[in-house]
Amino acid sequence: MSPVTRSGRIAAAIAVATAILVAAPVISIIALALQPAPDVWQHLIDYVLPATLLDTALLLGGVAALSLAIGTGTAWAVSLHEFRGRQILLWLLPLPLSIPTYLAAYVYVDLFEPLGLVHKTLALWLPLQDAVRVLPNLRSLPGAVVVIALVLYPYVYLSARTMFQYQSAEFAEAAKTLGASRWTIFWRISLPMARPALAVGVALVSLETLNDIGASEYLGVRTLTVSVFTTWLNRGSLAGAAQLSCFMLAIVAGLIAIERYGRRNVTTEFSAESPRLTPRTPLTGIKGGCAFAVCLLPVCLGFLVPLLYLAQQSFKRGLFANFDVALWRDAFNSVAFASLATLAALLLGLATILAWRWRPSRLRFVAMNFAQLGYTLPGLVLALGLLAPLLAIDNALNALAGWLGWSLPGLILIGSGAAVVIAYVIRFLAVPTGFIKAGFERIPRDYDDSARAVGAGQTTTMRLIHLPLLRPAMLGAVIVVFVDCLKELPATLLLRPLNVETLATSIYQYASRGSFEEGALAALLIVAASIGPVAWLTRFSDIPSGPA
Repeated sequence: MSPVTRSGRIAAAIAVATAILVAAPVISIIALALQPAPDVWQHLIDYVLPATLLDTALLLGGVAALSLAIGTGTAWAVSLHEFRGRQILLWLLPLPLSIPTYLAAYVYVDLFEPLGLVHKTLALWLPLQDAVRVLPNLRSLPGAVVVIALVLYPYVYLSARTMFQYQSAEFAEAAKTLGASRWTIFWRISLPMARPALAVGVALVSLETLNDIGASEYLGVRTLTVSVFTTWLNRGSLAGAAQLSCFMLAIVAGLIAIERYGRRNVTTEFSAESPRLTPRTPLTGIKGGCAFAVCLLPVCLGFLVPLLYLAQQSFKRGLFANFDVALWRDAFNSVAFASLATLAALLLGLATILAWRWRPSRLRFVAMNFAQLGYTLPGLVLALGLLAPLLAIDNALNALAGWLGWSLPGLILIGSGAAVVIAYVIRFLAVPTGFIKAGFERIPRDYDDSARAVGAGQTTTMRLIHLPLLRPAMLGAVIVVFVDCLKELPATLLLRPLNVETLATSIYQYASRGSFEEGALAALLIVAASIGPVAWLTRFSDIPSGPA
């Protein structure tokens, strides 16, 4: 254990402050929920909660099931089989992650509404009334399930693929000697062994679905998130919104418990004498073509269709030629907020993990784990929980300025956009913390001991050894956090200063006015900024197959 140093104490103080920062919104939500709101609750119980709870449960269950089916099936196909076009699919299958759920909802409603592109195409072969009748109603719970699952399934795919491609060949070979077919091996061996990864992927999908507000509201699904939004803004009841938020936090806790239950007592051991990986089964002819087509379908629906539609609308409406000055401003705001939040999250995550690395203790372990809990907070709940603490800080600063005889600064945090940055940092702090923690696990502690033996301090060791070795992990964290900040809608929508828009909120405003097509270029910018990072994260995802 390293001796206590000044840099170690500073890192520990930052780690504890970070944990308090993440815990503050939850404490604030609970405090607000303790305030009475009888009038609101009577209305909620009579008219809102029954349908809201049912819709939320059905949406979460439907999206989880469909994402599980798509993600597991595609991961199994590309991990354990070899067919023409497989290498292309390795890059394409994660790309729907670059499409925010609200963008997918806006695009598909435009495509399938009466007089939309799909309707006009069907009208070429069918009478007008028949064309309308065969169109699916996307403004419905089933429509929301399909649209959201098509862009969130990569969470399951990436988790499952990691497990499938590292499965040892000895299990499948033993099953084959007993006469098991390929499907039997999948159901009885591959799938159970991948259960921990599938539980993680489904939990992430469910958390993202619960966080969504743009797609659910636009598609007419009355989820708890939408109810919190309307209770807060339309009915003006912070206490009622906070009490509904506690329901959401209970659901989040349940999802985490289910994810932990899915991974309970599950260990996968590989033989030291036979470390061979499962060889990929060749698929040729019709089987190979069908495998490629089935895997390509979710990519087309979840990524290519929205991307091509946004590009077509941007060209059709001359948005490239007549670049709106307001779009420059919104893009600048998005990049500024995302950049500041990314830098802050990276520094806080690094300090938190360094505090644990340099001198492990119970307090630092708790702080490290608290720092990773922010991602479980839906953006809307996070915004509501931050409102009271940030206003209290602003009021305290104004009181201090008045006591000193200075002019009152006003709402420093709420009015400057700092609230948005703070929300981003809390929500996405788990990403750099997790990346950096994983990076440190690959750095032997012998390096630290050797540096200390030659007289190098902790700061020098960090600068000359840790940071160079952590560069890939930190770069990955920067990319993921920056893109997530660009796409974040609920927290941005509620905490941004007056008359300040980002790309995400600008698109939301266009959709609310029924003119989403006018925001196609802003949407395209978000997607374009996300494609590269998603591809970067998957560039080393394939490993050589074991010998057949």
